[in-house]
Amino acid sequence: MKYFKELLFSTFIILIIFSCSKDDAIDAVLEEEEDEEIVVVVDDTDFEATDWSDATHSKDVDANIDEVFEDNKVKRLDFVITEERWQTMLDDMTNLYGTFGGTSSGPREQSSGDLDEDPVFVPGEVFYQGKEWYRVGLRFKGNSSLRSSWQAGILKLSFKLDFDEFEDEYSQIKNQRFYGIKKLSLKNNYDDKSMLREKVATDVFRNAGLVASHTAFYTLYIDHGNGPEYFGLYTLVEEVDGSVLDTQFSDDDGNLYKPDGDAATFASGTFNEDEYVKKNNEDEADFSDVQSLLTILHDDTRTLDPAAWRTSLEAVFNTDIFLKYLAVNTVVQNWDTYGRMTHNYFMYNDPTTSKLTWIPWDNNEALQEGKQGGSLSLDFSGLNAGQWPLIGYLYQDEVYKEKYNAYVKEVIEGAFNETTIQNLYSTYAALIEEHATSEISGYTFLNNSSEFQAAVNQLKSHVTSRKTAVENYLD
Repeated sequence: MKYFKELLFSTFIILIIFSCSKDDAIDAVLEEEEDEEIVVVVDDTDFEATDWSDATHSKDVDANIDEVFEDNKVKRLDFVITEERWQTMLDDMTNLYGTFGGTSSGPREQSSGDLDEDPVFVPGEVFYQGKEWYRVGLRFKGNSSLRSSWQAGILKLSFKLDFDEFEDEYSQIKNQRFYGIKKLSLKNNYDDKSMLREKVATDVFRNAGLVASHTAFYTLYIDHGNGPEYFGLYTLVEEVDGSVLDTQFSDDDGNLYKPDGDAATFASGTFNEDEYVKKNNEDEADFSDVQSLLTILHDDTRTLDPAAWRTSLEAVFNTDIFLKYLAVNTVVQNWDTYGRMTHNYFMYNDPTTSKLTWIPWDNNEALQEGKQGGSLSLDFSGLNAGQWPLIGYLYQDEVYKEKYNAYVKEVIEGAFNETTIQNLYSTYAALIEEHATSEISGYTFLNNSSEFQAAVNQLKSHVTSRKTAVENYLD
């Protein structure tokens, strides 16, 4: 028996050496003989990060936005995930959302349809332009879009990448970065047959002078045991808690919040620290900035002494940036955020001003009238001001309303100018059409290639209709 075990052990080692690369090692080989279990564990921590360079992999460089987020190219990313780890991801999704291609909810999904935890991270390799990034944290991401895609049987799912998520397990990747960037999102452009909305909406926000993520088009191929498979055309999005703070603020030490839930409305009585989700400074139990905003927002001086109310409000909240954001968001139409939904925005307490600053997020549902009541009208008719006071109370104030109106005019003449945006749609559509229309069944939201151009044409008509709507509103 001893000789048999030694021979079997040697055989497994030989098989492992010849069938697995150093970066795609098997975690364990199990074999049973005569009721005895032999376990051979292969340590995948023994590797050399041969592609590592300061410019491409280290933390000690500024984020190379020009390299990662090019507007005029469609670049390619490859993931390599072991078959076992890929199965772990799929099993986790089944536990979250039920059977792939089925309609039943998973046991970890709340009654509201939201998740009570994120999908699982696994280590995988990322390849770009001939270089490898090692043991990158990869997981599926999203909420309703993730659930809907999974239950529809479409494996073109969004991903989150964290380049040093597993640095405690793999010392070789301590502070690993992707051209200076720690975190990225790959958005699957769910419910957007043009695949342009996320990209164009963030372009408009940034061209209006607001803080917003950089974005770019990428194709994604994944090898999870059967060679590279085309998962489709994605939009790569800069994470706000990844590099946006580093690149667009002079100081990144302030509190960053991603509110989610009733407290995200800032309605009276909704303060809840658990729902003002901190994305940094988590160990500091200081929520006084968002609590001050809530208190001042509902102070009686709003109606008794508006000038004093504005002074107090502007001491803790960058009203000017919010009003510009509000003008852009309402002109372009985006229903899946504040005003309709209790999520999809960030607030950052900028240390240079000590003011909470609004940052838009998740724009794949923008540039259309929308669902669940549709996008808000330019005059916010029908809005419950008490339920959405950051919009309702500021628009009711004559000084802030005048500023908002000025920004509406500025947006339609500048960042969302009809001719400019229609040309942008044409340019981007020509850039991505080949990649979008070559997506394959099971990895696409297109029923046929003609739906792509029809969706682009719809976007072009939309910008014309918004110009008319703004002209009627301002008149």
